[in-house]
Amino acid sequence: MPRFNDVVLDNQIQLLSSPPIAPPPSLQLTPTLRLIPTGPHSLYMRILSLLTLVGTMSTAHSLVVGGGGSHLSAEMRAKLKSTAEQMCQSGKGLTACDEGPATIGSRFEAVGITNSEETRRIYRQMLFTAPGCENYLSGAILDPETLYQKSDDGVLFPELLKSRGILPGVKPHLKIYTLPGTNGDTVMQGLDSLNVRCKEYVEAGAVFAKWRSPLVIDTKKGCPTSLAIKANMHDLARYALICQSEGLVPIVEPDISLTGTHTLEESIDINIKVQAELYKAMIDHGVYMEGSTLKPNIVNAGRDCPESYTVEEIGSANIRVLRDVFPVAMPGANFLSGGQSLREAAGRLSAMNKVKGNSPWNLSFSWSQALQLPLLDLCKGKGELQLEPMAKLYVEELEIASKAAKGEWDGEGGGHGKKRKLANLFA
Repeated sequence: MPRFNDVVLDNQIQLLSSPPIAPPPSLQLTPTLRLIPTGPHSLYMRILSLLTLVGTMSTAHSLVVGGGGSHLSAEMRAKLKSTAEQMCQSGKGLTACDEGPATIGSRFEAVGITNSEETRRIYRQMLFTAPGCENYLSGAILDPETLYQKSDDGVLFPELLKSRGILPGVKPHLKIYTLPGTNGDTVMQGLDSLNVRCKEYVEAGAVFAKWRSPLVIDTKKGCPTSLAIKANMHDLARYALICQSEGLVPIVEPDISLTGTHTLEESIDINIKVQAELYKAMIDHGVYMEGSTLKPNIVNAGRDCPESYTVEEIGSANIRVLRDVFPVAMPGANFLSGGQSLREAAGRLSAMNKVKGNSPWNLSFSWSQALQLPLLDLCKGKGELQLEPMAKLYVEELEIASKAAKGEWDGEGGGHGKKRKLANLFA
């Protein structure tokens, strides 16, 4: 058998009695093994090394075709990067008001408000014009219906938002579909004709988009399955690629539900697996990473998990997941609330920012229910929207969210189970 008297990490493969083989430009920064064998099998080892080089070159070629947004013009890359950076400003976040008519309608009806297009327009107008909201918001995610609506003054909502320094975005995905044979795993539909819709959204004034891919942890059923993870993350990558080609910054949202009995440790493992698949797919698809952002769930134990965790443990768990897999090229992450109360979401986001250290990303919020459900509670028994008190409470909530995005929210709450602490946010 051959013996190896030299195995070193280098940028070329050196074969015995052969001149160095210079790697192609695409491999200049790709370390490979330099193997110098001795003994009667050197010819065999030379052939093996050549085959290894060919395989490495082939793999590298497949990775760099269209990689890193090279298919985009320099002007488009600059535009996407600038928009992504604006979305990830310190202390500012996204207001997620992209609920479809049926979803927001069910919330209206729960507090005795009639669901109509005009009611939805007036309500969203309040979210966009509340005095001072622009101090805490970098962007707003809109439903396609809202993208084409106007203010009382006849100004399209995207233009109204831009005039206040708030970037308008849109939700382009359609309905959830259950994958057969996966014990209930799902995928999001809407990739067909996405490029056509993106063109229309850009013409209407949108500058970014957000696609949600929901997953559920159920260890007894083996969910999420590897098939579901791969299908959803590759869908997110293809959506991101299409968005960028049309001039929209893509927010990728791998949304792992808080339902279930899984522990915090199990949640960490699955979130790492899901996000690792996502970023690999994005790179393989040629997505320009600096021109995209993330909207992840807050990593936590399932709601029915009997174990208890402090808010500090939850914050550290989220930073661990990000440090393991989140590319430094992406400027930030805006966490979803996922059914958490404002107190819970703010406590956990603030805990993340307190322990993130020198992590380079801006970690902020992109909340819907956490902000909006308390506003709608003000309408119970009134029969109509209470716009003035709703706007006042909304800005107070945004101030709390902003403090959490800077690690400055010190209100109690955010733990899980017996370690959960209760507090009045506005005391």
